[in-house]
Amino acid sequence: MPSNAIKYIVRQPIKDMNGKIIAYEIRYAGENNAYEIEGQDFAAADTIYTFLTQNSTKALKNTLSFMTFPSNLLMRQTPKLFNPDALVIQVDDSVIIHPLAMRFVERFSGDGYKIAVNEFQFSPRYFSLLDKVDYIKINFQTTIDASIRNTVDMAHSMGKQCIATQVDNEELYQKAFVMGVDAMEGQYVAEQMRTTVHSSAYLQSNFFRLMVAVTVDEPDVEEIERIIATDATLTYALLKIVNSAYFALRNRATDVHQAVMVLGIGQLRQWIYLMGEGNEAGDIDPNQEEFLRTSFMRATFCSELMKMAKKLPITRNDAYLLGMFSTLNHLIAAPMEEILAEIPVAKPVKEALLTQEGPCGALYKLVLSYERADWASIGALAEELHIPIDQLTSTYFQCLDEVNNIWQQLMSMQEFEEEPKEA
Repeated sequence: MPSNAIKYIVRQPIKDMNGKIIAYEIRYAGENNAYEIEGQDFAAADTIYTFLTQNSTKALKNTLSFMTFPSNLLMRQTPKLFNPDALVIQVDDSVIIHPLAMRFVERFSGDGYKIAVNEFQFSPRYFSLLDKVDYIKINFQTTIDASIRNTVDMAHSMGKQCIATQVDNEELYQKAFVMGVDAMEGQYVAEQMRTTVHSSAYLQSNFFRLMVAVTVDEPDVEEIERIIATDATLTYALLKIVNSAYFALRNRATDVHQAVMVLGIGQLRQWIYLMGEGNEAGDIDPNQEEFLRTSFMRATFCSELMKMAKKLPITRNDAYLLGMFSTLNHLIAAPMEEILAEIPVAKPVKEALLTQEGPCGALYKLVLSYERADWASIGALAEELHIPIDQLTSTYFQCLDEVNNIWQQLMSMQEFEEEPKEA
C-alpha cells in the first residue's frame, strides 16, 4: 500500500441554521492522515476511484452529498459515477490553478452538477469561477471576521449559498449565526441534535416501561404484550413495523401477540425507538429523524465492529444497545445517569455511555471518532480493539447501506386500511 493510500472514508452532516441535515460531506484520509492526493500519487487516486465505483450507491443514497475531487479524478470523469441531483462537486485551490481540470469543472456544471468551492479566498482566480459556483465554503477557524462578512455579503448578492466549515466549538457555532451563513458543518455541528421530551412523566410512560421490560435478562413476553396493548400509539407502531415490506409477511399480523411473535424480543429491542417516536397517527416527527437515524447507524456499526473486536465482555446485542441508547438523552430530556439507572443494560454498556471508559469505552469512542472524522483517534482505537484498519471503511458503508435500506422501508410503509383498535 502506498504511504498515502486512502484508509478511511466517512460522512459528515451539513446542517441548515434550523439544525436540519440538508446534505452530507464525503471525507477521506490517507495513511498519513493527509487529505491531499494531488501530484503523482495516482495510486491513492486509484484507491478512491475503486472505492467509489464499488460503493457509489451506498455513499450517496437518498441524500445530497458533497465530495472533494482532486484534478486527477476530475479528468477521469469520476463524478459521472453519480447522478447530478445527488452530488455537489467540491474543488479547492489545487484544482482552481489547474487549467485543464477547470475545463472539466465547467463541463460538469453544464451537465447539471452543482459546484462548491472550498476555503474561498479573495483572489482573482476564485472570482473567475464564481459564475459556475453554487456553494461557497468558508473555514471559520482560519478566516478573519471581516473576510467572512465580505464573503457572505458577496455570495448572497450573487445568489450563492455560504457554508461555514470547521465549526468545532460553541463559539464558532454561535458566530455562524451572527455572520448569516446558510449552513454549517464541523464536529460541534454534527453532535448537536434536537432534544425532545417523550412525556412529562417519562419514567412512568408506557414507552419507558416497555424499554425496561425488553432489556431485562429474561423478558416477560406477556408483560410486554400488555404494555403495548394498552397503548394505542405503541400498538399502531408495532403493527406498522411488522407489516412493512421489510419483514415481507405472507399474512398480515392483526394483533399485538402476533406482532410480538413475528418481531421477537431481540428485534423489539432494536426497533423500540420507532415504537416510542410515533405520534397518534403512527408517523415519525420529521424533526426527530436525525437522532433516530444516528441511533440506528451507531447501533449497527457497534454490532458489526463486535465481530472483529477481541476480548470485549459484551454480546453483539449489547453492542447494538450501546449504539442505540447513545441518543437516549435526546429522546428523553433527562440526564443520561438518571435514565440508565432505570434500564437493566449490561454494566460495561452503562459505563461506556456515561464515561466512554471501561472495557467497552474504546468501542464507543471508535464509533464516535468515525462520525467526527477524527483520523488520529480512529487508528489508535482500532488498534486497541484489534480491529483491522483496512476493514473499517467497508464495514462503515455496509452499515450505512443497511440503515438506509431499513429507513427507506420504514418511510415507505403502507398505511393500514383502518387504524388498529386498542386490544
